[in-house]
This record gives sequence, structure tokens and C-alpha cells, in this order.
Amino acid sequence: MIHFDNTYLRDLPGTYLRQAPDVAPAPALVVLNESLAAELGLQIDDPVGWFSGAVVPQGAEPAALAYAGHQFGGYSPTLGDGRAHLLGEFLGPDGRRWDLQLKGSGRTPFSRGGDGKAALGPMLREYLISEAMAALGIPTTRSLAVVTTGETVLREAGQLPGAVVARVAASHIRVGTFQYFAKRGEMDKLRTLLDYTIARHYPGVDGALGLFDAVAAAQARLIAQWMGVGFIHGVMNTDNMALSGETIDYGPCAFMEGYAPGTVFSSIDRQGRYAYANQPLILGWNLARLAEALLPFFDADAEKAVDLANARLDGIAALYRTEWVAVMRGKLGLLGEDAGDGALADDFLEAIQGVDWTLAFRRLSGAVADETAFLALFGDAGLVTAWLPRWRARLRGDAAAAMRAVNPAVVPRNHLVEAALDAATAGDLQPFHALLAQIQNPFGAEAGREAFTLPAPTGFGRYVTYCGT
Repeated sequence: MIHFDNTYLRDLPGTYLRQAPDVAPAPALVVLNESLAAELGLQIDDPVGWFSGAVVPQGAEPAALAYAGHQFGGYSPTLGDGRAHLLGEFLGPDGRRWDLQLKGSGRTPFSRGGDGKAALGPMLREYLISEAMAALGIPTTRSLAVVTTGETVLREAGQLPGAVVARVAASHIRVGTFQYFAKRGEMDKLRTLLDYTIARHYPGVDGALGLFDAVAAAQARLIAQWMGVGFIHGVMNTDNMALSGETIDYGPCAFMEGYAPGTVFSSIDRQGRYAYANQPLILGWNLARLAEALLPFFDADAEKAVDLANARLDGIAALYRTEWVAVMRGKLGLLGEDAGDGALADDFLEAIQGVDWTLAFRRLSGAVADETAFLALFGDAGLVTAWLPRWRARLRGDAAAAMRAVNPAVVPRNHLVEAALDAATAGDLQPFHALLAQIQNPFGAEAGREAFTLPAPTGFGRYVTYCGT
């Protein structure tokens, strides 16, 4: 039994449309996150029925949430949950409130011509990558289960098994949720949403300015953490930025291997808008859109409100830089703070262009004692050889152990993810479970699992990801 509450529906009329999920004709459980269920104090009586849409749990009130958003820079006034259903909310053992949502569970009034369905591969990708992010200590939505529906869905690859992922999130309130009401001029609903978001996520902050500052800080920290592990979200639209500060919506995401700032994986990002190095810039762009939506609540004087917004937006780059340098201090094993740490990190990145991101940092920890394995990554080690003495002069204490604790040996390598998803689609879940077990232990020793720590083989080619719809 899950004891559902539904404050979003109760407190925010006009922000959703009630809609039951489609009833899956022949559902079957693929994977259940039993450890997450235990952590959240959930008793899952009917995982197949509940998480396929075939059975609405007692107390749940399914609904599709309304929101707008800038998608690749272009504004869409009505997006909303086109293939997702919020079942309701529950409280964890620590009193924290969580959403439980089904994704891939059928058409809603926001489907915009889509079928509302999802294929098994993309739903398992969300499960894998969100579990990897959680194990890496990066704020994220979590996957509670994946269930096949017994239907097939038509995608570019042909007829594929349909599936639903059950997702747990601190909430599904997005920048696009605020845009939806601001653009419509529905100030009463926007004020109610503002108050609700503060109460749910940042109790104690002072009004719209306080909320904006809290969200900016959380998002700057989050994107810095993404950058630290080489994660590329792939579709940082404003409807994919959660005010809770969690990573949300794992569509065409992937982890960078060879370090190249312009890396893009998404098939639909033809201009590189959401390339690896652009993610901090899009952070600022998305926050500017949030500021526009909140502007009437910054100050009653419109000119003063604009000045307050601009002052904050002007500080986003410095805010992000502070968070990024903090992440890089950890990755480089630098204890305390030094004015030159940012430059030291910048120069390291310049030196590792083209080198595998994950291996470079992991092997650097070994270079505290022996540089051999680290330098073997480089064809031309001139820049990094000149950098190493500067780094050594800055080290304090047991830097190697500290670095191994934050630099993963295992991330979801793209070739392994694709192999696992292809096998699962064909009915073999063994590669999926093998990869899942490894990514849930990202910082452990490499010995005995070398196949999960190395980049894709030479013949793997350029990696392209798809949004799954």
C-alpha cells in the first residue's frame, strides 16, 4: 500500500487535467528498484498493475500536468505531460514529499498528435542513467520500475515493445510550469504556484526573489556536477529544468568519452545548442526565462523589478564558476581553497583534449604515486607533463584516496548502454542487469571489471542518441 496525498491537485487548480493512464493489455515486470522502494518506505503490492497503468492504486488521482517551455530556443505555449501521468504524492520515512509518475502510459490532452507511448529501450535508458546519477551523488529523479505493456510502438527503428517507467521525483515543477501561467497572464495561478513551490522545496526563503536565488544556486551546483562527470543532458529545454534542482527527463543523454567541449550526442541538436560546453550557458539562459516569469513578483515597480532580475542574472556566471571550481577541486584532490585553483583546473582541461574524460581523472589519482598509467593515455603528453609539477605543489594529505572517492571508475559507457538496451529489446536482460550492478558501484576498484571501465572499441563509431518519442 502507498499512502497517497495529492497536494498539487488540491492546491493548484488549473495546473493539470485529470487523465487516467491507458490500460496495458498484457503487462509484465521488467525491473523493480527494490532498494529504492525500501529507502522510501514503499510497500509495492501490485507492481505490474500499478506501474503499467492497468490498475490505479487506491488513493491515486492520475493527472497530466500543464506546462509550457522554450524548446531549442523556440517558445511552445502548451506542452504538458503528453505521455505521462502523475499518480500522486507520498511521504518518505524522513517526511520528504515525493511524486510518483508513470511515463509512457498513454495519450493525454497534451499529446499534440503523439501516441503517448514509450518503447522499452528508452525507458530502460532512463532507469540506467538515473540510477548511475544517484550513485554518483548527483541530484536526480529516480526510476522505481519498468514494465512492458504487451503492446508494440512504432518508432524509426520499427515496431518495438512498449513500456512504462515509474518515476519518483521531489516534484515535477519546471521552469516551463511558471512560463505557462506567466505567458497567459494568469497572475493568481502564478502566485499560488510560487507560494506552493516555496513551501514544498525551499521553505523559509523570502518570496519570488528568494525562490529565484535558491533555484539558481541549486541549478548552478547541479550543472557543475554534470560537467564534472562528463554528463550531457542533450535537451536542456526550459520544460526540462526542475525547480527542485534534480536532473529530470533522460532522453538523448549520454556521457562524454574523449574530452571535446563541443560534444553533442542528440540527433535533434543539429546546431550544438546543448553541447557539453554550452550547458553552463544554457543554465543562465533558462534562469533568465524563469526570471521573466517571476518578474511581476520581484517588485511592484516594473523598472525596479527588471533591475533586480538583471543584477541576479549578471551574477549567474560567477555563481556557476564557484560551483564548478569546487567540483574540480575535489576531482583534482585539492584540499582547502587557493586563488589559483580555477586556473589549475582550466589548464588541466586544456591538456587533456581528446583524452577519455573518466579515465583521465581516475588515473590522475594514481599519478600521485606513479605517473605511468596516467601518461599512457596521451599521444603527446607535453602539456600535461608541464602541468603535473604545478598540481603536485598544490596537493595536501592523502589526495589519491580523496580523488578515488569522487572520480568514478565506472560510468554508463555508451557502447555498453546500447548493447544492454538492444539485448533487452530482444528479450535478454542479462547485459542490462550486469551493467546496472556496475554503475551502482561507480567508485569501486577497477580490478575484475575492466570491461566496464574502458572506452568504446575503435569500431563503435560516432554515437547518436534519440529522444525516444
